[in-house]
Amino acid sequence: MITRRTLGRVAAALLASAALPALAQDRPAPFDNPGEVEIALVRYLSTGDFFQAYLAGVQRQADALGVSLRVFDSRQDAAVQADMVDQAIALGVDGIIIQHGLTESMREAAQRALDAGIPVVAFDVDVENEQIPQIEQSDRDLARLVLEQAVEDNGEEWVAAYVYVPGIAPLDRRNEVWVEFKERYPGIQEVAQFGTLDNPIANSVANQARAVLSANPNVQVVFAPYNEFARGVKIAVDEAGMSDRVSIYSADISTADIGAMREPGSAWKATAATNPAVVGEVSVRALAMLMAGEDPGRQVIVPPSLITQAQLNEENISSMEELSARIPAFAHADVAAPDWMPLPSAPQD
Repeated sequence: MITRRTLGRVAAALLASAALPALAQDRPAPFDNPGEVEIALVRYLSTGDFFQAYLAGVQRQADALGVSLRVFDSRQDAAVQADMVDQAIALGVDGIIIQHGLTESMREAAQRALDAGIPVVAFDVDVENEQIPQIEQSDRDLARLVLEQAVEDNGEEWVAAYVYVPGIAPLDRRNEVWVEFKERYPGIQEVAQFGTLDNPIANSVANQARAVLSANPNVQVVFAPYNEFARGVKIAVDEAGMSDRVSIYSADISTADIGAMREPGSAWKATAATNPAVVGEVSVRALAMLMAGEDPGRQVIVPPSLITQAQLNEENISSMEELSARIPAFAHADVAAPDWMPLPSAPQD
């Protein structure tokens, strides 16, 4: 019987063979037979431009390798995500990327994949397994870069509100830097901490931020180290007419975020980010190295860039494509890229 998976692999093989005629012969197994490999992306978070761009990067690198990609989206349900790892195992995929999630639910699920002989990498979720490479955006550097900018802009004494949801690995790493930062600058007074991952995240955070700003009209800086958080805070700041009194500092970026930062009088002053599409590509490359019997390293870190409102305005940057063109380090990461690995030719938009 011809299954949907078989048809998909045949189609991928035809595309790969047309685009990569002889080059595949120089690649290690299993990538010397384009179209015969299938990988799975098992997602916990998927809402927002960051995750759309990340998925686009995963797909581009999978296409460049000539492998099939199967996407599982748990919609922020930890139990469902664990079940989806088991589904991928049962389907016999050749490799698995676990994207975000909770340590307690992903730890055993990831081990089950390893027990089945399936290589695994994890992006922004700590599965507490030395055999599983951790793909990271260097979250501590993300937080450090943008907080240093906050001090440069506002001095060493200001009243702050902070958006944080514990239990999510990248947010926990960014939180560590925030804690250290407040110790280094005792003049920073945190008067409120809030946050949620309820969908739609930006609107849910906006609802919280309205109450926080109403109760704390003296807030000068909001540290919102995730762009969906920053969007929500900006909604509330704009509605409260406080854009000239509050400055927002964040992490991550998208074309929509660039537009929001460049609005006249915008409170969103700076962010630190990697290109999520590039992180997606690196995730696939690290997995492919494992599948080929190579070691990408225990931690595969994509370095971030600082992006300020002033820079966007001065260089008239209005999209991720333009940002990539102006900041080469944002456009490509020379990470997990052995000589045999084909790289996508598509722009990182």
